[in-house]
Amino acid sequence: MAQEQVSVADLFRWAQALSRENLRLSYKDIKERLVQEFQGKPFPPLYNLTIPEQDARAPEEDWSAGLSLVRRGIQFQDWGEIADGIVLSLEQTENYERERGPEGTRDKWHDRSHGIAEAEAKAIGKWMPEELMKLAERQTKK
Repeated sequence: MAQEQVSVADLFRWAQALSRENLRLSYKDIKERLVQEFQGKPFPPLYNLTIPEQDARAPEEDWSAGLSLVRRGIQFQDWGEIADGIVLSLEQTENYERERGPEGTRDKWHDRSHGIAEAEAKAIGKWMPEELMKLAERQTKK
């Protein structure tokens, strides 16, 4: 039976879940577990080196810090290198949140919607059909 290929985002989510489950787990331990868990499995694809949901948690330069290591690990087929990159991105994201606070509690300088919220609402209202707008509102209430 063929093994399922994981994406870089899947690896990051796996490391993030591991970190949240056991707060005393060090980044070194997370790296070791990642290598043990995925050793011998197919490598992630090179065409999609992103972690989309992380953009809302930290600036791109933080969450993408380890992606060059991940890319090199995939190219050289080295799970240790991939794990280094995933852990670096995880560490940078968690450090940013620890220093700045969770999304929505920052000052206006770090608020990504500051200055564009009015224009965004106008554009969405103009271009999004009313039934889609109601569906989106219901989904965000859940």
